[in-house]
Amino acid sequence: MNKKTEMISMIQMIGEPIIAILIVIGAVLSVLSAFGIIRFPDVYLRAHAATKSATLGVLCVLLGGFLFFWVFDGYPSMRILLGIVFVFITAPVAGHLNARAAYRTGVPLWKLAKDELKPALKKKGIDREKAEKEPLN
Repeated sequence: MNKKTEMISMIQMIGEPIIAILIVIGAVLSVLSAFGIIRFPDVYLRAHAATKSATLGVLCVLLGGFLFFWVFDGYPSMRILLGIVFVFITAPVAGHLNARAAYRTGVPLWKLAKDELKPALKKKGIDREKAEKEPLN
């Protein structure tokens, strides 16, 4: 065996458990996110579960796939890299916009001691109390 072949086999030997761990972590985070989406009491907490842990879970799985193609096939997959960038940018923004739309349309909060956003919305002319009394659906 020449030095290049030995080096490639050593990288594959080291990379295999790392890839497996990343994919298992991603799967576990995705399952925890699914439980959070089902079990959490209101839309805001569900949005939190859907964006934070699901995004990290998907990123771990995609990173494992990216490393797999790079280590075992010898080329980095630009499609997976673009998927990682796209998920990393869009999922938190989508979760934020969903929660914002729910808040502004009067979806009730689960437990709230103090609503710090209400005075700021009143300054802008958005009445959350009216939206809570007259929901859209």
